[in-house]
Order: sequence, then C-alpha cells, then structure tokens
Amino acid sequence: MPSASPAPTPGYALVTGASSGIGERIAREYARRGVPLVLTARRAHRLHALAEELRAQVAVEVVAADLADPAAPAGLVEELDRRGVRIRILVNNAGYGMPGRYRSSDWADHAAFMQVMTTAVCELTWRLLPAIRADGRGRILNVASFAALMPAADGQTLYAPAKSFLLKFSEALALENADRGVHVTALCPGFTYSEFHDITGTRGRMRVSPGMWLQAEDVARAGIDGNERGQVLVVPGWRYRVLHAIVKLLPHRVAMGMMARNSRRVRPV
Repeated sequence: MPSASPAPTPGYALVTGASSGIGERIAREYARRGVPLVLTARRAHRLHALAEELRAQVAVEVVAADLADPAAPAGLVEELDRRGVRIRILVNNAGYGMPGRYRSSDWADHAAFMQVMTTAVCELTWRLLPAIRADGRGRILNVASFAALMPAADGQTLYAPAKSFLLKFSEALALENADRGVHVTALCPGFTYSEFHDITGTRGRMRVSPGMWLQAEDVARAGIDGNERGQVLVVPGWRYRVLHAIVKLLPHRVAMGMMARNSRRVRPV
C-alpha cells in the first residue's frame, strides 16, 4: 500500500513590528485563531519572549530585522526560504513617528523613516506576493492610520503622507489580486493605546478626549476580521467612522482649517 504523502506546510502569517503595540496584538490574535506565525522586529529579546508564550498555541518563527536597513527585506525573505517557511498572510505593521516640523530632523532620519514606512512595505510585498497569490487564500493587511483619511497635520510631516500611500497601495493591490482570492486591507486606526507616543515622547502632551482612544487588541481584531471579509478599508471605532463620514462631506478648505486649529492642541510642535 503506497505511503500517504506528507501534509503540506500550513501558510504562516508574517507580522512586522511584532514586538509591541498593534503588531503584537495582531500576532496574538492570529495565534488565538490557530495561524502559525513569523515575528519580526528590531528587538529580538521581545520577539523571543512573545514567541515562547505563543508557541503554546501555534508554531512560531522569529527573524529579527531592522527594516530601516535597505538590505533587510531581501534578507528576511531569504531566511524564510532557507527555513522552508511559506507565507500566506503578510501584515505590514512596522512603523513609528517623527515628531516636529520637517526641517527639525536630519535628512538621514527622514530617509530611514520612509524606508521603514513605505519602501520596505513595497519590497516585502513584491517579494512575497507570488506565494500569497499561489495559496488561493492569501491575505495582506497594511496597518495605515486614520491620518491617511484626514488633511495632514502640523508636525510629523511625513507620517500622514506615508500612511496615505499605504491606503492607495492597498486599494491597487486589492484590485490587482482579487482574481486569485487575495484580500488586501488598509487598517486605519485613530489614537491607540500603545508605545507609539511613548517612543516619540509626545504622550505627556497629548490632549485627546478619552473616548477617542482605542485598545490595541480591538484594533487588531477589527483589522483581521475586516481583512477576512474582504474589506479594503477598515476604520476601527464608531466615533472614527462618524468623523470620517463628516470630513468627506466638508470642503477641503474647511477641513484644512479644522486641522490647523487642532494640530497644536492634539500634537504640539
């Protein structure tokens, strides 16, 4: 009697920026759903601690990488190929903020920021897209921001443009890959409890209504659920969905004026 062929290796979810915040919560949510994981970020010790915890639920691979290094995306994919890990789900979550006006930071810092926020996202997606398309149930979840849906603020000059790029990138990918069953989603959360504002040193200056803050685990769940439903845009939190609807109805001049009045109140520069 011929021996049964081995079962195919299940497709993994690769989560960038998985060491904290929304990325960590996305990893936890996928583990809860039984999806094996590849975790990547700069802080290897945090990744290994999270991996040890999640291995009670699913298989977990750790590949530490700094996506500010232009060689990192290719190196990451090469390492996955070496380990025989097949990616079915790509979560482009890695990112950070640079507070202050445009000329307050060196160009090298801006270049590294754009490498992480846009270029690395594009390259990882390009390199992994053939496997994601071939799976038949491939998924791409790009963690953008509610900032992509609003006029840009005074300060953190490149943040909103980078997140707007992710939104348009997601829309184009969704159209291009729908014929292969690939769902592509831009997740656009508003203010979320995470390390984001601690790292930028702006938490103590934030003056935001408590009702506008989101929990990272709720954002993660909304993003994954929306992606599975085939939503191209996911805006977590009913208050943000209402605000988005209002802003779309406003003349651009009025919306810009509103942002000018609120930029320093929400994010002093």
